[in-house]
Amino acid sequence: MSYPPVRYTGSSGQHSAVLRSAEAPPDLAIGTTLVRYLATAAVTGGDYGLYRWDTAGEGTGPDPHFHRTISEAFFVLSGAMRLYDGRRWFDAGPGDFLHVPPGGVHAFRSESGKPASMLLLFTPGAPREAYFEALAEVAASGRELDEQERAELLRRHDQYMV
Repeated sequence: MSYPPVRYTGSSGQHSAVLRSAEAPPDLAIGTTLVRYLATAAVTGGDYGLYRWDTAGEGTGPDPHFHRTISEAFFVLSGAMRLYDGRRWFDAGPGDFLHVPPGGVHAFRSESGKPASMLLLFTPGAPREAYFEALAEVAASGRELDEQERAELLRRHDQYMV
């Protein structure tokens, strides 16, 4: 394996870093889960998307699914999360990490009843914000998606349930 092709050809570097303060408010609430857009695909030029997921501890999270175009990784910062690696559910705590390549079945849940926080990394970057915002809108409205609406939402966002 080698380094990717050169993408910056300047000789002295540039001032292009983007800082997001820890004090910045969440970008989105999906029920009692707060989501922070740390680095969207738009910010990273499509390299990756990085999100902080802070849960209140209720049983939140998607059922087992896979993505065809992106990998996903989880890093638990605090609390306890249940992660699914396609074969089994396991209890994950601070410092635990799960990488899921494209096509890998996975899921996560917050079931401890206590707050937990983790990072979600998608690579290459994809517009996951639109998916998260759709979930937030449905949760806030209290409406239920019918089977066709749910299938279209998932298809549009590269999410295939198993």
